[in-house]
Amino acid sequence: MNKPILTVIGDGGHSRVIRDIIQKQNTYQLGGVLDDKTEDRKEIDGVYYGRISDYAFLTKKFPEVYFFVAVGDNRVRANIVNRLAIDHNQFAALIHPSALISPTSEIGPGTVVMPGSIINANTKIGSHCIVNSGSIIEHDNHIQNFVHVSPNATLTGGVTIRAGAHIGASATIIPNRTVGEWAIIGAGSVVIHDIEKHTKAAGNPARYLLKDKKENCHEKKNIFVTSSHERE
Repeated sequence: MNKPILTVIGDGGHSRVIRDIIQKQNTYQLGGVLDDKTEDRKEIDGVYYGRISDYAFLTKKFPEVYFFVAVGDNRVRANIVNRLAIDHNQFAALIHPSALISPTSEIGPGTVVMPGSIINANTKIGSHCIVNSGSIIEHDNHIQNFVHVSPNATLTGGVTIRAGAHIGASATIIPNRTVGEWAIIGAGSVVIHDIEKHTKAAGNPARYLLKDKKENCHEKKNIFVTSSHERE
């Protein structure tokens, strides 16, 4: 039985990790790697290499094709998703076989769960998120779209992570706290209070480092913050 074709958008380090997970998951067959830095369109061992705009060509080439945006930067990933005319359900969710995921949790299209991660009961993870290696997401968490939970981070019970936020490696967030849209939590930080949107916080306990008001105003004008992938 032929596997569905999966096209990966992005050809950097994160993309190489994603391709390893595709092989391990063994659900899809890699059919294309698209990146705007690609100079010459070519096909190698049945895999098409081209530019992002070639996604339309692959949609016509294959009767059944899925896509995954393999870009680590949350903002860039969100912009790519929103510029593509791809149905929401054509984005694949990728889960490494070593991840432990509760059957009562939900994982949205375009999200990857990497090796050794744990996602416990009644947790909802949105679309196009990165749950990185060894991270622990406890019960009743709500993670919105375009979030990155870095390696070995721990989100305890009842945590809310809003769209586009980045939780640094080995950071810990205590129960029932909220991290706002596009906020950044530094590596190793311990979050004991709610974190405002468009801020950076770090330390133990985490304290604000920067609030860029210009960026805040700019983001309100960008459609990807309130795209169809994020409205709930």
